[in-house]
This record gives sequence, structure tokens and C-alpha cells, in this order.
Amino acid sequence: MASLDSLLFSLSRIFCSPLAVFIQIQGCLICLALALGWALAAYVRNREITQMKDCMKNGNSFSFLCHDINELEHSNQVNLPRVTVVMPLKGFGEHNLHNWRSQITSLYGGPLEFLFIVENTEDPAYHAVSRLLSEFKDDVDAKVIVAGLSTTCSQKIHNQLVGVEKMHKDSKYVLFLDDDVRLHPGSIGALTREMEKNPEIFIQTGYPLDLPSGSLGSYCIYEYHMPCSMGFATGGKTFFLWGGCMMMHADDFRQDRYGVVSGLKDGGYSDDMTLAAISGAHKRLITSPPVAVFPHPLASDLNFGRYWNYLRKQTFVLESYISNVNWMMNRALFATHCYLSWGFVAPYVMAMIHVAAALRFYSKEYSFEEKTCISGGLSLVTVLATCTLVELLSMWNLTKIEVQLCNMLSPEAPKLSLASYNWCLVFIAMLVDNFLYPVSAFRSHLSQSINWSGIRYYLKDGKIHKIERTQRSKDMLPVFTDLGGKHLYGKKGMPTRGSFLSSLSRSLAQWHQPKKFDN
Repeated sequence: MASLDSLLFSLSRIFCSPLAVFIQIQGCLICLALALGWALAAYVRNREITQMKDCMKNGNSFSFLCHDINELEHSNQVNLPRVTVVMPLKGFGEHNLHNWRSQITSLYGGPLEFLFIVENTEDPAYHAVSRLLSEFKDDVDAKVIVAGLSTTCSQKIHNQLVGVEKMHKDSKYVLFLDDDVRLHPGSIGALTREMEKNPEIFIQTGYPLDLPSGSLGSYCIYEYHMPCSMGFATGGKTFFLWGGCMMMHADDFRQDRYGVVSGLKDGGYSDDMTLAAISGAHKRLITSPPVAVFPHPLASDLNFGRYWNYLRKQTFVLESYISNVNWMMNRALFATHCYLSWGFVAPYVMAMIHVAAALRFYSKEYSFEEKTCISGGLSLVTVLATCTLVELLSMWNLTKIEVQLCNMLSPEAPKLSLASYNWCLVFIAMLVDNFLYPVSAFRSHLSQSINWSGIRYYLKDGKIHKIERTQRSKDMLPVFTDLGGKHLYGKKGMPTRGSFLSSLSRSLAQWHQPKKFDN
């Protein structure tokens, strides 16, 4: 025990050195920077809530659709532009039906068509969405389109481009939605209204509000998205883009303006990263209206292994690029994110050593020199704990406001609540996610390949140059997506519940034998 005490005191002294103190103060500043960003995002979202409440006080009961009730007059509605909604589908999960219903029952007053794009008729999504559309029959303009296999880009991008080819010739705007987006009744109208007000807008986007299911993996995904959410809560111009919700001018695709079609089709892996790079290269405008926040319930059986797979795909996008400038920006983002992630985690490791040393010190009598070191260490721990509390309170406040905004934007839906959020798990998820991000990022950089929904993509010079598909036999267990818990190839068998360690060891093995582990 004496040797352990000696080690603890030695580490505590080392962690009181100028360099260690700098690292711990830096961690505190990262916490405060996040808290400030979330506070500003909360201000923007809360401003929209206040405006909606003022409209209701003035007699506008439809403020969840638009602030000016005169816009709902028939004379205005008949002049609204045609919008085509393109939804690439893959698999079928517990929340899909609810999400699809929220999309096709939009209260947008203009001409609206929905194109559900699947890879083939064997996809469980094909039969599920076909049954859903048969319930509505002639009430909505919607169809299911079989896109076939992609050969030069990711399957999602291929499905999107096929949807664009099939959209109505008079469509003015095209809205790309992921199948896990739960729209509000007025979402399409709000996005279209902003596009009409400012024709200079290149892309309009939004962001999800994760609803954790209770597992640590779901809280890690919630924590991963929260820092990004402040970039979408600007109430206007932003440099961020989320592929789950993107409204664009249809003519940009018909005429391949700025190379949007060729940029996506020619080796594109990530739709949002590619379009964001095109926007930056041509100095085009991306905006995110304050009402573009969408409830995103996570799968009830989302385990830690599925979180790790999701993180791998998120870090892998930094390996794709369309130009040298785009490559340099991705490298800068890679380095900055890794540095800040471990810079966030390191002070907590040091704090645990300080606390452990203090507990051992006060349980026995030790020298004055050790007492001085312990006091300094505990002071740093106190500062870190205070900054952490401020950060968590700011995150809680933003989440509370976004929950309230979602409830107001969807008055017909069951009310969302903060009661189910476990803030101890949120804190643990912050440490776990920030520790694993650099691990995943370096893994992606070294491998240059990723398995996405049973398809392995290989990158060369930032673009997809090789695609491998696994031929699945009937007796194989089903494959699931990471967030929605969706069956990708059928419903036979039960989902595997592998641990994170087994998933991580599997990923490490892929460094040497990538083809062996594709199934």
C-alpha cells in the first residue's frame, strides 16, 4: 500500500507542474467554451419560442406553421412553388413508420411530391413504405422508386441522384431527408419560405435533437451531436450542413451548377461534406432557420458496439474530399477535433489522481510537502468541477429549450420531455465519446475503407474507387443500422448484442484483413 501511495503522490506532484496545470486549465476553458456556445444556441431557439408565443397572444393559433396568419390565405397558398421530397431508404426499424407519416402528412400548401428511393425490392423498407402509401392512396403524391446498385459513389448518394432524375419537371426545390427525420407539420413550409425570401440561399439545413433510449451508446451519440448543434442554431447563415435535411434549388441539379451532380456522382462518399465543400469553394450561402430542429428518437436496443460503428462512419467522412483546399480543411478539422477531444478528457484523468491522492493523504499522516501538493491538486479539481457543472447546466438548458420548441412546432404529437434524460450518463458519455473520437479518427485514416450497411467502400485520393458488397445467405443473422436499429436484410433471427470490446477488437482486426470481416 505504501508503494501505491508513493505512486499517487508522485503523479499528483507531476500533475501540479506548469505543463500539467496548463492542460487542466485548458480543459476548463474547453468546458466554458462549450457552455457559451450552447447558451448562444439556446438564445436563438428561445427567441423563436418567444416569437411564436407572441403570435398566439395576437390571435394566430397557427403560429407553428407561420408567424403571419395572412400567409395561410388561399390566394397565397395557390402561388407556393412545387417541392419534391427525396428520401433514400435502407432497412426498416422501430421509428420509421412514425417518421414517414410525419413527412407525408406535411401541412405545406403548395404542390408536393414524395419520392422514396430504395436499392432493390428485397429491402424491408420497400414493402413497409409501400403498405404505408397504400393507406393514403390518392391523398398524397408519393411513389417508391427502385434505384439499383451504385457503382461510382455511396449508395445513399446514388439513391438521391436517382430521385432528382425522377422528380417532377416543374419542381422548384428539392428537399433531401433521411428516413430517421421526424418532421413538424410546418417544416417544409418554413424551409420553402426562407428559400423564396432569399434566392441567394444555396442550401437550407437543420439538425436533429437526439432522444436517448437509456443505453450508454445512445447517450454517447447525443453527446456527439450536441457540440455540432450550436453551429446549426444560428438563425441564419452557417458553415455547417447536415445530410439528414437539405433543401436546394432543383435547377442546380438539372443544370449541374457548381458541379453538384458530378461532384456527388464522381466518387462521392458523404453527401453533406461534398455539398458543403462545393458551397465553400463557390462562396454559396448555407442557412439554418431556427425552427429546423427535429426530434430524433434513438433505437431502444442501441448498444455500445453500434455506437462505435456510427462513430467510425462519422470520422471516416474526413478522409473524403473533392479538392486540395477541401483536403487541407479536413486535415485541420481532424487535428483540431482530436486535440480538443483529448484535451477535454486529460484533466479528468488528472483530477481522479488528485482526488485519490487526497483520500490517501487524509487517511494517514504524511509530510508537509505532500500536503502542499495535495492542496494545489484539489484546487484544480474544484475549478474543473465548477466548469463541468456550468457546461452541463448549459447543455441541459439548450436541450430543455429545444424540447419545448419541438413540442410547440408539433402540437398534435405526444409531448417530449426531459424527464427521461440521465445526466450522470451524459457526463460519462462526454468522457467516453471524446476519448474514443481520436481513436476512431486515426483508425479511419489508416484504413481508408469503411463498411456502411453491408457495403464496403474504399477511398483513393478522397473519392470512392472501389465498392464491395457482401452476398448474404438466408441463414445469416440480420444486419442492423447503428441509430435506428433497422433490419437491413430481413427479420430472421435476433439482433446480436456484442460488447463494445468485441466490436473494437473486430475493427482492429480489419486493419490487417479487411475483406475477412465484411459480413
